[in-house]
Amino acid sequence: MKKKIGLGTWSWGNKFFWNYKSANDDDLRETYNEALKRGFDLIDTADSYGTGNLQGRSESLIGKFLLDTPFAQKKRIQIATKLAPYPWRIGDKGFNKPFLKSLERLNNKLDIVQLHWSTATYNPMQELGLLNNLCDLKDQGFDFQIGLSNIGPKRLQKLLTYLSMRDQRLKSVQIQFSLLAPDLQKQYQVKKICEENNIDFFAYSPLSFGILCIDPDKDENRERSFIRNVLFKRYKKPTYELRRCLKRIAKQRSVSQAQVAINWCCYQGTIPLVGMRKKSQVLDVSNVFKWNLNKVEFNSLQEASKNCLRKMPKNPFSSV
Repeated sequence: MKKKIGLGTWSWGNKFFWNYKSANDDDLRETYNEALKRGFDLIDTADSYGTGNLQGRSESLIGKFLLDTPFAQKKRIQIATKLAPYPWRIGDKGFNKPFLKSLERLNNKLDIVQLHWSTATYNPMQELGLLNNLCDLKDQGFDFQIGLSNIGPKRLQKLLTYLSMRDQRLKSVQIQFSLLAPDLQKQYQVKKICEENNIDFFAYSPLSFGILCIDPDKDENRERSFIRNVLFKRYKKPTYELRRCLKRIAKQRSVSQAQVAINWCCYQGTIPLVGMRKKSQVLDVSNVFKWNLNKVEFNSLQEASKNCLRKMPKNPFSSV
């Protein structure tokens, strides 16, 4: 099976977590161009990506870059966005305006529209209304496929039944999936349902905000946002053995820790969405296409992950 990796763009416009500066937009354009050149054929974004008045920035940048993309390349790639089910987006018309705005920002290139998170725990009817809305938009002639994000196995089964009543199938499911992801057993249940129903499984945050890339034997003082520095400090000690395992495999393979962590996702047939902001990151991650983990390496990573005492925080908006 051909390996697939998606380009994640949460950082494109996010000041709070990723220190975004518009002065770096040329770097992002270079990242985008290199990703397309290196065989990344999925780009994931969201209408909520971008801090404060920069909301929608990620979509706008992709839309701008798409204008200079050759037709053949543009046809090959898939653009997936996520629409946020904010409390005021209700009923079966709640996504009409946001959908059209995303479509406009992305210059009419929109292949997968995903519900950004599940509202099942606090307003299940809102979720059903918005999914109904997406089905209606498709019936009106808009050409896209439907995806879900931050969903649990029980809710996923219900929504699959709901969509089939509208004669619609689900293209993709996107959940947090990495060596440090919480509730991995629950994630595996979701993955199983996806496999049984021929649904693409997108693994977001495969590098756990970059924690899995930290060299266990070096003190790295890179320029990061305040919140990422706090996060790294909190996770450095509890993830030490896992990162040592990653480094050992990386050294034997002459690759980076990032490549090992991403290949752990690919080994299981998932499509990791890797956040990248620089051409150098694309060049590194694209080497994942050239090699695979073996069973012994995979099992040692599984063991190290299981023994890791601190996992990433759970997404509060994920359903059961």
